[in-house]
Formats: sequence, structure tokens, C-alpha cells
Amino acid sequence: MTSATSDDRVLTVDVSAGVARLTLDSPADRNALSRALRAQLRGALDDALADDAVRVVVLDHTGRVFCSGMDLREATGGASSDQGVREFPELLDRLWHAPKPVVAVVRGPARAGGVGLAAACDVVVAGASASFAFSEVRLGLVPAVISAVCRPRMQPHAAHRLMLTGEVFDAATAASAGLVDLAVPDDEVDATVAAQVSALAAGAPAALAATKRLLRGGDDLAGRFPELAELSARAFASAEGQEGIAAFREKRPARWVPAGD
Repeated sequence: MTSATSDDRVLTVDVSAGVARLTLDSPADRNALSRALRAQLRGALDDALADDAVRVVVLDHTGRVFCSGMDLREATGGASSDQGVREFPELLDRLWHAPKPVVAVVRGPARAGGVGLAAACDVVVAGASASFAFSEVRLGLVPAVISAVCRPRMQPHAAHRLMLTGEVFDAATAASAGLVDLAVPDDEVDATVAAQVSALAAGAPAALAATKRLLRGGDDLAGRFPELAELSARAFASAEGQEGIAAFREKRPARWVPAGD
């Protein structure tokens, strides 16, 4: 099962012993959610869900960073980001409502959309080197789309503070907030993932799918996403959003940051 040629591949796929491991494989750009990565991940996920031999899907990554969020190189000028803002909800919805269990493996930083990508999975395992941040507000953006999958997981007071401050927090804090299910030392990540995969694969496929429908049944993401995507798109195209993106790319403070901060 392949998603692209070797020249443009940003995702690797391995299917073995009932497990489809989808590995974000674009470390040079911090596994950013580029058009290519979104398309390849959606295609590979659809393939895995259609394959009766696959019992569990694992979302992993190469390189130091799990996922840095939307590819801001594609967001300059506002309009070019619109496609991503509107495609990303479909990917999150597919993960959230997938009939097969999905395990996210976070071994390093996850930012903005990368946090949402992990949160949309059923089980999130994070190593001690993992960190998280809802960095949108610091870029003049809004964590609108990812709020649909992050807020159901998180303690309300924790989500409120962390989304407003944009501060970086560790795996232990993420676990206490409900964003991460299992926070473990780095050298225990693989064994923990293997144990979770084994436990999930012990469930009957139809029973697992029915249980996921039961657990996710009240979550009308499809109904909420259009409004959230519109809010996100407006923020990307706004003067603040474009200034924040420019400041990030130019490695300088945005205009609204007080002098000395």
C-alpha cells in the first residue's frame, strides 16, 4: 500500500499483523500539514479502513517533531490557506469517526493542527520528549477547527487556559488535561503502544465499530465544521493572521507583542 512516489512521499505506510502504521515522514518541514501530507494521509487512512485485514491504525512520525500544524508556507496571502482550512476538518472527522481504533504516537512537539491530529485519535500515547501548544493565538489565528476534537477530550478549565495563552506544555500536563491518554518515558513508548494495539485487536471488529459509534454518536462534527472552518479561514486571511505568519517565518516578534517580551 503506497500513497505517492518516492520523490514526493511525505507519508510511509506499513501494514503488518493486522496493524496499519501511517508514519508522517516529512521531518525537514517538521511534518507540517501540507497539501501533500493531508492528501496522502487521507488516502492511506481510507485504504486502511477499507482493508479487512487491518484491525488497528497507528499514527506515528519520523524526526524530532510529531506535527507542527498547518504548513504556513502555503498560507501566505490568505487565499492559499483556505483549501487547507477546509480540507483539514474532513481528515479530523475521518479519524474521529473511523470504525477502527486509531492510536497516535507523539514522540516530540505537536503544535496547533498537530495537536488536533493527535486528539482526533482514540488513544494518544506521548513520550517525555513530547510537548504541546495551541500556538494559534500567537500567530493571530484561532484554534477553531481543532477545538471540535480537543474540547471533548479536555478538562474545560485546562482547554480555556491553554488555548488562550498558547503556552507550551509537557506530556504530563497534557495527560492531566485529558488531551493525552498515556504519558510515559521515551524508552517505554513503543512497548506502551504495542500493549494498546494488542488490547484493541482483542476486540471483535464489529463490536469495536459499534462501540465507537456509541461513544462518538453525539458528536456532530460534520455539522459544526463549516462554521469553525469559516472562522479559521477568516483568521488566516486577516491582517493579524498574515502579520503573525510573516513574523513566524521571519523569526521576529509580531507587531502586537509588547516591547521586551
